[in-house]
Amino acid sequence: MSVLVRNNVVQSGSGSRPMMFAHGFGCDQNMWRFVAPHFEQDFRVILFDHVGAGRSDLSAYDRAKYADLTGYAADIVEICRELDLRDVIFVGHSVSAMIGMLAAIEVPGLFGGMVFVGPSPRYIDDAGYSGGFTEAQIDELLEFLDDNHMGWSAAMGPVIMGNADRPELAEELVNSFCRTDPEIAKQFARVTFMSDNREDLPKLRVPTLVLQCKEDVIAGQQVGEYVHRALPDSRLVILDATGHCPNLSAPKEVVAAIKAFV
Repeated sequence: MSVLVRNNVVQSGSGSRPMMFAHGFGCDQNMWRFVAPHFEQDFRVILFDHVGAGRSDLSAYDRAKYADLTGYAADIVEICRELDLRDVIFVGHSVSAMIGMLAAIEVPGLFGGMVFVGPSPRYIDDAGYSGGFTEAQIDELLEFLDDNHMGWSAAMGPVIMGNADRPELAEELVNSFCRTDPEIAKQFARVTFMSDNREDLPKLRVPTLVLQCKEDVIAGQQVGEYVHRALPDSRLVILDATGHCPNLSAPKEVVAAIKAFV
């Protein structure tokens, strides 16, 4: 199977330098529709769906391969090699920030810049580290998802999106969660919320922009500041935005920050 079909790769733009956008848990490439078009004049824009999401080939989902984030990182490397990409600007939302980081560490020189939107290297609190959740809270969240995928989606969509005054945004996120195959969603959620990539951060030798919303219940400001401090070459921008999906709720701010970086 072609990797381009497997991951539903879509290309656009008239520029030569590639810019790749990667979506977060429970979403697909459509989440970048307010951001990616702004870069089509100057970049070769690449969008894709992680296997198990959007219009990817669900038959390609392998529980063993995707039992941790390295399986998703391997897919990104494979897409880049298939398209013969070099000096890529990688824009990763949420868990895809860490996925992109792992790909960049695995293949030095492939990426020329990274943009992390709402990243978190670990969601569970630890000694000297505040990830935003206790282990018991994450266990409860995952048990809820295991028991009731639709109920979890309806409850968590508004929390993750924030922006209670714009319910249409939460509704879009809920619908996106609900479209995901429940069994795949359960495993990807466990992989996402149980991951710990703190030790990988110092290994990233690529200039990185960290975009952090001023209020985000999933990855709070302290997490963004931690990522910024741990990366060897990074810039932190606090967006005048709330929630965990500024690519939907505050696209102008996201576009402006990325343009200033690239």
